[in-house]
Amino acid sequence: MVYNGMPAGDLADVRWRSVRSAAVSPDASGDASVELALLDDGRIAMRNSADPHGPALIYTRAEIEALIGGAKDGDFDDLIG
Repeated sequence: MVYNGMPAGDLADVRWRSVRSAAVSPDASGDASVELALLDDGRIAMRNSADPHGPALIYTRAEIEALIGGAKDGDFDDLIG
């Protein structure tokens, strides 16, 4: 059963793809990125690459389309200054 917040390590046979890499903080070494995976039922799982066995957030295709569309339209620009 796939559910929101499940351990990402429990998602078998998915191909995680890194979306963006950024420094964790000015004082920390290493990178963190968001990773996405397409699930068999068409939903999309998202995890933090720094915690690959941590929680996976599960989204519908429509939710991801809305997020990407909003990002393209600049809806979140104020969050990054």
